[in-house]
Amino acid sequence: LFNMSIHTLPDDCLSLAISFTSPLDACRSSAACTGFREAADSDATWEKFLPSDYKEIISRTDRPVAFSSKKELFLELSSAPLIIDGGTKSFMIDKKTGKKCYMLSPKELSISWSCVPQCWCWKPLLNSRFPIGVELIVVSWLQIKGRINTTLLSPNTAYGVYLVFQLSHRTFGFEHLPAEAEIQAGDDFHSQRSIPLGKNGSKGKGDAAEAAPSQQCLRDDGWTEVEMGEFYTNTKEMEVTMEFRETKGMQLKGGLILEGIEIRPK
Repeated sequence: LFNMSIHTLPDDCLSLAISFTSPLDACRSSAACTGFREAADSDATWEKFLPSDYKEIISRTDRPVAFSSKKELFLELSSAPLIIDGGTKSFMIDKKTGKKCYMLSPKELSISWSCVPQCWCWKPLLNSRFPIGVELIVVSWLQIKGRINTTLLSPNTAYGVYLVFQLSHRTFGFEHLPAEAEIQAGDDFHSQRSIPLGKNGSKGKGDAAEAAPSQQCLRDDGWTEVEMGEFYTNTKEMEVTMEFRETKGMQLKGGLILEGIEIRPK
């Protein structure tokens, strides 16, 4: 028994063992050893890496999701955002961990004065994943709110919340006071931080991991993000509310182009 090679184990045993690792380890196993390839690439293995509700999630998209294997589906969902719920949200899987990521579009957010054309302009945005976005024309009271239930997210996971935006050439009014970000998760967790939105605090692409929480970071998709805060999901259902605001100075401000609020594993 002790001299038996691992290659003599049935594929279903190998698949079960590999499914307890990670998507990255499964890909490494497939590439490193031909004896592991069939088990590492099997639907039984990659079914474990997909969210348990993946069928319900992909049913909420307007376009069909074509795939010939569970591994192919995982790679598709982890390589590009899937637009769901009539273009109001996007969904992705974290490639390394299989954890769920969401972005709430401007249409899914509550934005003060957003129905007033003199204050906000709704339009398609260049390089946006969503069919329609919004640009701030001018307001003195800036308030953007979002919410998500933790049942939509992966359990027992630390999540970061990120405002995804651009500052246009006509940006003004953000240099006087920093904005504020507030996260409330259920009744037990609350955080608040100051976020300067001036053009002097940004970092280059690829620096996101080293950036301080309040610094702007250029993303691979061409947008800029700033971390609003973080929270932790457990087995208890909670509603998480996220708010980004600048309401103290009352000075006029404009030029903020909003892509959305992203919730992704840290």
